[in-house]
Amino acid sequence: MKAMLDLVARHKSGAPCGIVSVCSAHPLVVEASLRRALTAGASLALIEATCNQVNQEGGYTGMSPDDFRDFVLAIADRVGLPRSKVLLGGDHLGPNPWTHLPAAEAMQKAEVMVKAYVRAGFRKIHADCSMSCADDPVPLPEDLIAERAARLIAVSEAAWKAIGGEPPVYVIGTEVPVPGGASEDLPELEVTAPEAALNTLRTHERLFHEQGLEAAWPRVIAEVVQPGVEFDHHNVIDYDRNKAKALSRAIENLPTVLYEAHSTDYQTPRALRELVEDHFAILKVGPGVTFALREALWALDAIEREWIVGGRSDFRDIVLERMRTEPQNWAKYYHGSGRALAFDLQYSLSDRIRYYWPDTDIIAAQQTLFDNLTGNPPPLSLISQYLPDAYAAIREGGLALTPGNLVMAHIGAVLDGYYAATLAELEPLDA
Repeated sequence: MKAMLDLVARHKSGAPCGIVSVCSAHPLVVEASLRRALTAGASLALIEATCNQVNQEGGYTGMSPDDFRDFVLAIADRVGLPRSKVLLGGDHLGPNPWTHLPAAEAMQKAEVMVKAYVRAGFRKIHADCSMSCADDPVPLPEDLIAERAARLIAVSEAAWKAIGGEPPVYVIGTEVPVPGGASEDLPELEVTAPEAALNTLRTHERLFHEQGLEAAWPRVIAEVVQPGVEFDHHNVIDYDRNKAKALSRAIENLPTVLYEAHSTDYQTPRALRELVEDHFAILKVGPGVTFALREALWALDAIEREWIVGGRSDFRDIVLERMRTEPQNWAKYYHGSGRALAFDLQYSLSDRIRYYWPDTDIIAAQQTLFDNLTGNPPPLSLISQYLPDAYAAIREGGLALTPGNLVMAHIGAVLDGYYAATLAELEPLDA
């Protein structure tokens, strides 16, 4: 895609620019992201779906790639963001949803998924075949990972050529631990070795050429590496640019490749800016914004308890009851009991609560919560108490007082750090 290639070229020319990649399927998060991109004057709003969220079988959102495209573009139309400024990305596209199957079968399903993504208009494709399937060795050899990734990109190229339009751009490589944050405490994190990063690029380039994909290689815009940022249930490992200096310099002489940084959730604005300056220019965020969503919804529940008499939604109680009734999305991650478990269900940074927002009982309770606060708007003093960023947006920016706007203002405050980091025309942090 030309706009992404232009961004890479601009960064390579010395401008410390990048792009925010929001990975979420929640309508309030997506709307907050698109609104923030519009007000920030960003050239592109990048919204990504993972292979587990969205695939030909529905994923955990129940959406196919066509469904997700229509969902995002409808929100863009509503907020007034031109569709031409919306870039859809597919994250970790590969056999991950089907690793319980033999590799041959899992890869066939991955091919179907990639074709569906590209035909739906997704133009940023992360080919990730790093995971072992049922009959694979653990870990997979680098050559096999690259061979499978090239195979999926060949499918992508064929799908694009069949429908026309702008060609896809590609991301290769993966990060450890798995997407969504670590499941255990992380006392220490190892930065990707520069030689390992370069070897991944060399191996993929060789496999591309062996499979006749020479024309696609210049559109490989980024490699996923570990710059030393991560979070677990309760802690954040902050970016230390001194530890990543050698990795950062390793690609300075490569004319078309940047780094993509996953798990940048909960990093400080300064750390985000330093990541971009050090060529980790694609900043992925997912649980960090859905954590903010949960914070805002919990705040609205608290406001309702303070303000509404009778007919309350009991939103927070219903969410926690549904999580305990259907534990499959958190049981292998949270191992506490009693108060410790209750804390993690709500406040873990890995934010497993995000899998429950599509639950019909939760949707109904949220609607009651929103209806109550729409019909009887709370005073500004309560909004200031529980949602100070939204209060500031009302007082200083003229934000209309609706429950949805309050939530989106809180999410938008998180996104501010990302846009300050990626838009090169903004003032330096030390200015």
